[in-house]
Amino acid sequence: MSQARCHLRAALFLAAVSPRGATTGVTAWRGLSAWPAPQEPGMEYQDAVRTLNTLQTNAGYLEQVKRQRGDPQTQLEAMKLYLARSGLQVEDLDQLNIIHVTGTKGKGSTCAFTERILRSYGLKTGFFSSPHLVQVRERIRINGQPVSPELFTKHFWRLYHRLEETKDSSSCVSMPAYFRFLTLMAFHIFLQEKVDLAVVEVGIGGAYDCTNIIRKPVVCGVSSLGIDHTSLLGDTVEEIAWQKGGIFKCGVPAFTVLQPDGPLAVLQDRAQHISCPLYLCPPLEALEEGGPPLTLGLEGEHQRSNAALALQLARCWLQQKGHQAPPSSGLGELKVFRPNVLRQMPLAPVFQPTSHMRHGLRDTEWLGRTQVLQRGPLTWYLDGAHTASSVQACVRWFRQALHRSHRPSRGPEVRILLFNATGDRDPAALLKLLQPCQFDYAVFCPNLTDVSSAGSADQQNFMVTLDQVLLRCLAHQQHWSRLAEEQASPDPWSPASPEPGEPTSLLLASRPPCTHSTSSLVFSCISHALQWISQGRDPVFQPPSPPQGLLAHPVAGSGAGVLREAAAIHVLVTGSLHLVGGVLKLLEPALSQ
Repeated sequence: MSQARCHLRAALFLAAVSPRGATTGVTAWRGLSAWPAPQEPGMEYQDAVRTLNTLQTNAGYLEQVKRQRGDPQTQLEAMKLYLARSGLQVEDLDQLNIIHVTGTKGKGSTCAFTERILRSYGLKTGFFSSPHLVQVRERIRINGQPVSPELFTKHFWRLYHRLEETKDSSSCVSMPAYFRFLTLMAFHIFLQEKVDLAVVEVGIGGAYDCTNIIRKPVVCGVSSLGIDHTSLLGDTVEEIAWQKGGIFKCGVPAFTVLQPDGPLAVLQDRAQHISCPLYLCPPLEALEEGGPPLTLGLEGEHQRSNAALALQLARCWLQQKGHQAPPSSGLGELKVFRPNVLRQMPLAPVFQPTSHMRHGLRDTEWLGRTQVLQRGPLTWYLDGAHTASSVQACVRWFRQALHRSHRPSRGPEVRILLFNATGDRDPAALLKLLQPCQFDYAVFCPNLTDVSSAGSADQQNFMVTLDQVLLRCLAHQQHWSRLAEEQASPDPWSPASPEPGEPTSLLLASRPPCTHSTSSLVFSCISHALQWISQGRDPVFQPPSPPQGLLAHPVAGSGAGVLREAAAIHVLVTGSLHLVGGVLKLLEPALSQ
């Protein structure tokens, strides 16, 4: 074993990784690359998912692609060829009456709001999103529900065999990659199930995303923009805006929310260049004026921007395809709105939301986004924020939720951060934004539910090696320790600055004086992290006894006593939707059924 690997193992004070999981390199961890493709339709769901996983891009090849970049337009043309081989043409997708949505943050929530609003009108909806949290079939939904294991399995093998039968012997790639395959599969399922409309969330970017083979959506949307996926989309928000604006189509209405001037100008130029009518959404307050406040099913102030965009997308769709909506349901009465600042971009209409729209916003559910699970003394706050702006929004939501839940004189409370960040994101910057929450413990672990690679196929990821994710967690811990040292203050009662309108007492309520920096721990998997955090006090998550040697570490041992005695334990899980998904899998077993 190399010196580096010895250091890695020594740094992980908890349960040792099993020999199979610890093997260096992609080849050993990938494993399933040699999995034989079943030949008969009707195989079990997990068999289908395991075969699907063989289409994931392995870590080494992914790095090669990033270095070479290649011609993205060629990649889009390849997607059209895959579609044709599957038995469809791009013209067939016009039947789906698609709402196409991109953005850096909030696009999934916007899609969830939009789908739920239109479903409240009695329409049959399809919804394609990514990533999944617990099971891959969550990515393809009919009427808000993930397709059944039986339906997923049937359509998977049908498409898989079709692509096998039509492969060109001269081509070295017979199968589309993982996300492309699921995109094709979603189109086939939506057409077979005869949905009235499909809400399609862009995977990454827009211009060259494989969903952009859609040639004639009914309406397009762009949620809030920011910096993310820089290795693929560009280093500035203007470059990213150019990619997002690539989903605009000639004559197809598009809507966006208030953006900084630079990216907004880029979106406007993209729209004008192809004669796409682009509108700026008025704030949600303008739609609420003169009526009762709107209730949103998703928490957080930042969800109001997503809801405002969703209302415009849904209303525009109903206007374009009004014959499919009940005549009595209406579009909402138009109102006069005079903005404080006039912009060159035309404003979307201001209207009184209908009862269907109100009910849709209220009933929207979107797991892993500003989600709260109250379980005995533990409260789990789950939010898959993974960009600087989304983490800032997450912090505001978490602190406000703590303020609402505070009950004086209940006894000591403990705050824990469970964090991981992946891809090309800057973990130090994200962790710095989380410091004002004044956590007692910071816990880091990979997005693996268990150290064994034999878990659910839905949770397998071949795009990184095991050593890479463990080393990343150790780096996160080092970043956190450095930030804590930099912020060390001689005044133990010195609070972080409260958010506007947030009482300073929120930061000190039921908290003993902190005479040292936040303690931090690294775990080799999510299961071990939750095991330590919950200390058997979560009524649902009751794992076996702690792994051997876990409590031998002084921080883990002393912290266990603190957690067992705490009146309340508040756990914020953030930094990665995949981390949130793994946590949900363990805390909510019903989601795996």
